[in-house]
Amino acid sequence: MTHFSRTRVAPLTVSLGIGALIGLAGPITEKWDNPVCVSLNVVLSDGWAWVCYAFLVGYCARSKARAALLSSLGLAIGVVAYYVFKDLSPTSSAGLESGATGEVNYSSMLAWGVAAFALGAPVGILGNLAIIPSLGGLSFRLIVPFVAIFETSMQLTAEAEGQRAVVGITWNVIRFIAGAVAMALVLHAIWSWRHSRRTCSAELERRARSGVSPL
Repeated sequence: MTHFSRTRVAPLTVSLGIGALIGLAGPITEKWDNPVCVSLNVVLSDGWAWVCYAFLVGYCARSKARAALLSSLGLAIGVVAYYVFKDLSPTSSAGLESGATGEVNYSSMLAWGVAAFALGAPVGILGNLAIIPSLGGLSFRLIVPFVAIFETSMQLTAEAEGQRAVVGITWNVIRFIAGAVAMALVLHAIWSWRHSRRTCSAELERRARSGVSPL
């Protein structure tokens, strides 16, 4: 009974804990102005990073129902953690006053929390479907890289002007890595498919030679 409880509680605790950490990491990295923190803030503030989190939660879940629930709860908790820490945090970079009012922006937190909860379920289910091996799950596994490529391309087109150089560099690096990951996923799926076909053909040939019916 104890082992059964742990197998259920552990994934819940880990997934929701990571969601809270992602939510906290955004406003924390805003407090420092060095290039590393700026880059981290760009990554953690982009929508694709939150999609990636929900997708991976769904990928690791044992069922579609659990994937949907954990992804939704994790994203919602991340949004709550983000707004609570950001609005109540009294300092900004270099220890200066941030202008925080000490009051949580409940309207924004509620709006984004509901949106995150609604988005989490379908993304989590798509992540769970990505478990399908070979070419069958390839389209699902490509979702996060394509979202990252699309979002960063839009940002570079519409928002790059006037931004610090490190922001544009970060977007370009994200887009390059996402493209490389997408290419690797495609090549791996093709290799797995061909390997599976060769293995199946070799097994059928072996059975035919030994006089064993493939049925």
